Amino acid sequence: MIPPKGKYLFGSVTVGERGQIVIPKKAREIFHIKAGDQLLILGDEERGIAIVAQTDLQKFFDAIALVPDFPEK
Repeated sequence: MIPPKGKYLFGSVTVGERGQIVIPKKAREIFHIKAGDQLLILGDEERGIAIVAQTDLQKFFDAIALVPDFPEK
């Protein structure tokens, strides 16, 4: 079965004693994650956990700051 374009299942990881995980090599390659990168861990009790590169989130916040406020109706 071929997954939808841009969707990945990298497999499972084991959480270490101090809460650390190892991000699979293929995931690091595809998402250009390297040593020293800062990642944010986001969580939603209903939807799960997400890992986001801090630089990507900062770009998002910068972009929405440029969007003008629209008056409420």
